[in-house]
Amino acid sequence: MSEWKPQFYPGQSSIAANRRKYIDPSFRPRKIRSVSDEDIVKLLGHRAPGEAYRSVHPPLEEMGEPDCPIRKLVTPTPGAKAGDRIRYIQFTDSVYFSPLVPYMRAWVGHSRYRGVDIGVLSGRSPLEARERDVEIIAKEFIETEWFDAARTAVRGATVHGHSLRLDENGLMFDALRRYVYDKETGEVVYVKDQVGVPLDKPISVGKPLPEEELKKVTTTFRVDGVPFREDKELIEFVQRVHELRTRAGFNPEKVKGI
Repeated sequence: MSEWKPQFYPGQSSIAANRRKYIDPSFRPRKIRSVSDEDIVKLLGHRAPGEAYRSVHPPLEEMGEPDCPIRKLVTPTPGAKAGDRIRYIQFTDSVYFSPLVPYMRAWVGHSRYRGVDIGVLSGRSPLEARERDVEIIAKEFIETEWFDAARTAVRGATVHGHSLRLDENGLMFDALRRYVYDKETGEVVYVKDQVGVPLDKPISVGKPLPEEELKKVTTTFRVDGVPFREDKELIEFVQRVHELRTRAGFNPEKVKGI
């Protein structure tokens, strides 16, 4: 019997390859910046740095739950084990060659992390989890190639503007002006947290990637980059999915021979 191998994403284009790579949990994203744990906490805005985590129930080891075979199989996340409340982080991804598009960010999150709930909207993807788990996940997303200082943003509220034209420094419009471009250092610095509360000290997320570098790492199909129509394998796959759904949606037997 042949060994089963997961198939993460079809296609022969560079975009499909990036999507396949990012979804695969064995791939480790390249770290391109360092943001301290304290600054991650400040960006999220859920608690003050050094403040104890608030809980919604006692630690699991103190709960005295009845014996359950499933509970023995599933190792709780650090946040669930401690009884943390549910918190969130929300990312906005530009249509202009951002590393991840919203639904890809959701796929990446679901394929790599446990105990998360991720939503997908037109230009944003909120991720909810236990508080200390959110901080761990947020740090990995922000410090790696999945986040570009100009084409990705942390916006917990008033997200609109991600699809508007970029400014002279390549940054997305932000109605709450959470971040600014530092002309002296060439870095993007956050002056407000994700919901627009001013920070006591700016937080740098590094320099934006050049356009050509973004085109190499992006998961976005665009006519001025890699057009979707050029990936014939992916088109055939999508067409087959729709055909099977249409013909056999209510009668799986009709799949035979298609």
